[in-house]
Order: sequence, then C-alpha cells, then structure tokens
Amino acid sequence: MELEGKVAVVTGGAMGIGRAIALDLAKAGAKVAVTDRTDSDETVEEIERAGGEGMGVIADVTSEEALRDGVDAIQRRFGGVDILVNNAGIFASLQTGPFDKIPVDEWRTVMDVNVLGSFLAARAVVGSMRSRGGGRIVNIASTTAFKGVANLLHYVSSKGAVLAMTKALARELGPENILVNAVAPGFTITEGVESNADHVKTMRANAPGGRVLGREMRPDDVDGAVRFLAGPMSGFVTGQTVVVDGGAYFH
Repeated sequence: MELEGKVAVVTGGAMGIGRAIALDLAKAGAKVAVTDRTDSDETVEEIERAGGEGMGVIADVTSEEALRDGVDAIQRRFGGVDILVNNAGIFASLQTGPFDKIPVDEWRTVMDVNVLGSFLAARAVVGSMRSRGGGRIVNIASTTAFKGVANLLHYVSSKGAVLAMTKALARELGPENILVNAVAPGFTITEGVESNADHVKTMRANAPGGRVLGREMRPDDVDGAVRFLAGPMSGFVTGQTVVVDGGAYFH
C-alpha cells in the first residue's frame, strides 16, 4: 500500500495498458481517477470491487477545457492530484504503410493525442501537484522510438517526442519536487491490437521471437515499472525511461 493517501490520474484508462495501470495503482492504495474519451465505468467498478476508490472522468486529452473541468472534478472528489500517468494515445487503430502515404489529417491526429495530449494533461495537473509539495508524472512512450520501426512514422515520431518531453519537463519541474519519467513498452497485446488485423499480421507473429523472454507482452506487464516510478522507492529518479519489453531492446 505504498501509494496510500495519493491521488493518481490515468489518461486512456478505460481499456488496455491504461486500465491495467489504473487497477494496479489502486491496489497500491492510490485513489484513481480514470480518464478517457468514453466512460470508464468497468475500470472504476473493478477498482471498487477490490476495495479501492476510483472515479471516472470523460475527457478528451486534446481539449484544454475538458481536462481543466476533469481536474476540477478530481480535486472536488479527492482533494488534488499527486500522480499523472500520460497513457492516452493512438496506436491500435493505425494501419502500417509507407510514410508518404500517411494522410496529413491522420498525422495531425496522432500528434495531437500522443504529444499535445501529454502536454495538456501535465499542464492541467501541475498546479495541484505544486500545491501539494510535489508529484510524479509518468509518460507512456514506446520502444519503437528507440528502434526506428518502419511504416509507422507518425506513431514513432510522436513517441520520440514524448521521450524528449520527459527529459525537458524533468529538468523544469525537478526543483519543485515533481519527478518526470517514462515507461517504454514493447509491442503489447491489447483489445485494440487484437481487433486490428494489420497489427496481428505484421507485428504479433514476430514480436516474441525478438525477446529474451519469448512470449507475448500483456498490459499488466507494464504495471510494475509505472508503480515504481509513481511510488516512494523512486524518489531520486527523474528524466529517465524504463524499457519494458521482455528484453528485445537493451536501453
């Protein structure tokens, strides 16, 4: 229960990696606000069945107003924010293909959600963290930014930006005791990925073979790294990226 008394916000927490993170932070004692563009009732109900405290917040991370209203609601319910996990992102719905075939509108949407969304969410909660004497921001990146994976240039570029944002924000917020780190998962089997035949065909078959731990990666494989970076045992760690991919990429 190392997070008892803390309030965590997990964006994109209705399903997949975000859902697994929200459930695990609640198990560690945090009160968890699960934000998503759609309702996150199932995640909140599971948190509460396990004896935790949760609330759902419907908010698009690309909307300043929606995030501001969401944080206001969280502060009214839980008193403030100590932890932000920037998990909301676009990946599972994307089709792989040459960079010169990516529609400009799709490029902008990926950048808006994956990069702008992380920036806006951090900006929305930082005031509350300052008032509480510090906080933790954990950005969910991707090993694709280290590997330079082909045929997903918009996604890979967006996650490269998240890595750079993590370092710069860590420098800026460190003096205020707000620690900023990232977790970079490998290819993870989520509900969204399983519904995308393109990802199943081009990635799922090959991913386990490149890992030291030769099995598929599941959402709850990411939990431990996020929980560590959100908790007291990482109190002198900031600006870092933890790779969680079963040993496919050594960082």
